[in-house]
Amino acid sequence: MIISLIPFFAAAQLQPAAIFSHNMLLQRQQPIHIWGKGVPGKQVSVTFLHTKKTVIAKADSSWDVYFPKQEANTIPQSIIIVSGKEKIQFNNILLGDIWLCIGQSNMEWPMSNEMHFAEETANSYHPLLRFYNPVYAGKGYYSTTFTDSIVKLLHPETFYKGQWQNSDSSTFRAMSAVAYYFGKQLNTALNIPIGLINLSIGGAPLETFIDISVLKKSQQFSAKQNKDWLVNDALPVWVRERGQQNVGNASAVPADINGKNHPFKPGFAYAAGIAPLLPFPIKGILNYQGESNAQETDRVNEYAVLTKLMMDDYRNKWKQPTLPFYYVQLSSIDTIKYKGQLWPEFRNEQREMLTLIQNSGMAVSSDIGARNDVHPRNKKDVGERLARWALNKTYGKNIIPSGPLPVKAKYVNGKVIVSFQYMANGLKTSDGALLKGFSIDGINTVEAIFGVSGILIHADTKPTYIYYGWQPFSIGNLVNSENFPASTFKIKVTE
Repeated sequence: MIISLIPFFAAAQLQPAAIFSHNMLLQRQQPIHIWGKGVPGKQVSVTFLHTKKTVIAKADSSWDVYFPKQEANTIPQSIIIVSGKEKIQFNNILLGDIWLCIGQSNMEWPMSNEMHFAEETANSYHPLLRFYNPVYAGKGYYSTTFTDSIVKLLHPETFYKGQWQNSDSSTFRAMSAVAYYFGKQLNTALNIPIGLINLSIGGAPLETFIDISVLKKSQQFSAKQNKDWLVNDALPVWVRERGQQNVGNASAVPADINGKNHPFKPGFAYAAGIAPLLPFPIKGILNYQGESNAQETDRVNEYAVLTKLMMDDYRNKWKQPTLPFYYVQLSSIDTIKYKGQLWPEFRNEQREMLTLIQNSGMAVSSDIGARNDVHPRNKKDVGERLARWALNKTYGKNIIPSGPLPVKAKYVNGKVIVSFQYMANGLKTSDGALLKGFSIDGINTVEAIFGVSGILIHADTKPTYIYYGWQPFSIGNLVNSENFPASTFKIKVTE
């Protein structure tokens, strides 16, 4: 709740940016930026950490102040903003690291539906763990037409609605389970406050999180924004079908030259959620997305470069060239009840993002996929695997961040030797059985054995590629000594 001195019936003209509320987290080790709107020409004073800054609201009503960067602080602080007779005060504010979480339903998946929810409830009180978990317009609506009340909210300014919360047995129920376990792991390991901003949207394609102007300027991806998105073949088919179901026949839907607004529309989540946060310093980005971009070959083959386009823009806009980016590789699924035929190719495309996008890390989840469900319930392992990347690469902890990742495949004397990064103290199988999941044609499995420096596969002639986990529902069982799974891969064989 905002504390205000003006009568409740008066129209408040002093408005801090929507990201500010009680219980919030501010990013440590970066200048602290507080901004909002007020009456043009009127004085605005902001007090934080016993320091007052005073500015005049500009002609466009905007104002902003900066305070010096601070180290992590676990002692609750307040922000007091005064303009004329208006006073707004936010309490219980900490300083730590903020991670922005984007993606679709597997990132959105709430703790209340996660497999460890019952046991985790008793351990959910973490006063140094904070959530900004807004509800978005259309949440919970699937293949039906949006109601008039939802349509009215399909503006960037009104699409997301929320406020910061402390982690406890009530608030964590609706929070992204992946994000929660990630944040809890960091909080435990680092003993600093961790903030999680969750902007994920069930079913959302990657394109909605990318600035429409960036797509327009891209020679490769400009076609994604050159006409009505609901009939644009450069976008995923399923995404357009769902859009048609939601807003195709709805009236009075806000629209522009790219068609009706919708959570899946290219650039929409960016305009509604990312752009308003650009003045707000953060520590890094988490992404669990891809199911909606993995159903057509053209969409699969472009995904790595499309993701790089997004991250290059984020890093430029936040003025952080090495902003960490950690993401989840798609899990495993069968093709009987879901169109997962291209998931092996997609998982490999995601693996190749590790070399394409600097300062990135990928959490493998193919070992915990659900055969007939696109929403595996074990998010604890996923969140903790993401956390290992952050603890290793961002925070410098001496831990293995990943399961085995292929480095090269070399043909020598009638056998292919596949070497790996992140073997820890050696390779093994997850179930104690013989190695499974290797192939030289992507279809038929071949025998593979453990060698001194990796995996050995006998072949009379040099194969072109070695494949691993090349099934929608992977049968691969290769892990390292810490039981972290190997990634799906397709790697060229050299001599």
